Amino acid sequence: MLTKLPRWVEVGGFWMASMAGAVNAVGLLGFKHQAVSHLTGTSSLLGVAVAELDLWSSVSLLLILLAFMLGASMSGALIDNAVLRLGRRYSVALAIEAGLLLLAMVLLGRGFYAGHILASAACGLQNGMVSTYSGAVVRTTHVTGLFTDLGTMFGARLRGHPLDRRRVLLYILLIAGFVLGSSVGAYAFEHLQFGALAIPATAAFALAVIYWIYWHRERRRERAEAENAHINI
Repeated sequence: MLTKLPRWVEVGGFWMASMAGAVNAVGLLGFKHQAVSHLTGTSSLLGVAVAELDLWSSVSLLLILLAFMLGASMSGALIDNAVLRLGRRYSVALAIEAGLLLLAMVLLGRGFYAGHILASAACGLQNGMVSTYSGAVVRTTHVTGLFTDLGTMFGARLRGHPLDRRRVLLYILLIAGFVLGSSVGAYAFEHLQFGALAIPATAAFALAVIYWIYWHRERRRERAEAENAHINI
């Protein structure tokens, strides 16, 4: 069970889920109803395009899939760990995501399809940061797995197994963040069009800075505790 879940996991997860929700809402409204924070729908559209012998759509959708995978590869190269912990290069990954989203915003605003590809890469980068903490999978770019996990947990509770309330709270926060971000993204797209991507981009950069500050404060605190322990010895 999640007995010692740090507050930064909940806050950061909610924030990142909101970012992904905003990007996905812009994608659905501006990219011919294509989701970008996950690839299930895009893969289905690729299958349809292939069946219809639509070469342009097939190539375009394949590029979206490959860009997402490339973004995830970048995350894997930067973070190189499946377990969520302080000290990893999350700030760098988030800063790169912010840059990709801003560049995507500029290109899409000028009518270049490459912006869609960059937005997919940004989501792949964030999705690659999916980590586990005390056995709980912290997903931030899609909610299907979260609803699945909640369903199986409630089903297990009906069989008499204890309910991990802290994990339930974490998953609900992630879902709520994604929905809230989607609402913000949809509202912003109505008024700003692709300029709405500036909102999740700014949020990603702000989170990168906050995380960097928090990490360095924790390092100083740990060093101070270690020095005090050495003196007491």
